[in-house]
Amino acid sequence: MAETELPDPRELEEIKEKKFHSMIALITAVYAVILAFSSLGGNHAMKEMLLAQQQASDQWAYYQAKSIREHLYKSQKMMLESELGFLAGSGSAVQAGKANETVKKLGEESARFAVEKKKIMEKALKLEKERDKSLSKDPYFEYAEVLLQIAIIMASVSIIADSRMVFCLSIAFALAGSFMCANGYLQFVAMGFIH
Repeated sequence: MAETELPDPRELEEIKEKKFHSMIALITAVYAVILAFSSLGGNHAMKEMLLAQQQASDQWAYYQAKSIREHLYKSQKMMLESELGFLAGSGSAVQAGKANETVKKLGEESARFAVEKKKIMEKALKLEKERDKSLSKDPYFEYAEVLLQIAIIMASVSIIADSRMVFCLSIAFALAGSFMCANGYLQFVAMGFIH
């Protein structure tokens, strides 16, 4: 009968350890990919928030300019209406007619600015809602980044310490970070303690 050589138990342990370390390295790379998506989402949310804030500010400035013009036309109309009373008493029908025509035009312009202001205000409020939505996403990405970085560090420590318990803890942090990242994109759960 042929002799079979039994493998050395230390070699078997070393092979088993290498597989464990390789698996941790691969999973750590997955953590890093999720971290990259989280970072990308956070940067995008912040850019969207800043852009919407700037556009809303521009709309409010435009609204204010329209308000000033509207009030200017209203005050000119009131002044002309009071002058019209004096002109009516002096008997100058031509001047009174011109003043009435100007009063009418000033009233139309004032009304036009009031309508334009309303549209501008609606657009500014819509942009503020977009800003708030982007702002509400950002904290989820920030927490996701922190949790995933902790998971990566713990996975590295588990290799050095050869500890499966530390590795399992890194998985828990990675799952929590992945959930926060997904929630940042999808907003399926509102977490009051984050805002």
